[in-house]
Amino acid sequence: MTKFVSFFKDESGASAAEYALILAIVGVGIVAATGVLRDSIATAMNTASSSITAS
Repeated sequence: MTKFVSFFKDESGASAAEYALILAIVGVGIVAATGVLRDSIATAMNTASSSITAS
């Protein structure tokens, strides 16, 4: 029970630098995924555009 109470009393947390590092890693992942999927995304967008225009 004391471990449970001490868990809720613990006020330490992630600092701004840690959040910035996480944000940078996620950003790099998004950029990498976009680069890999660029042709697929372009094809899907062109197909959707053609479908809307044809309707």
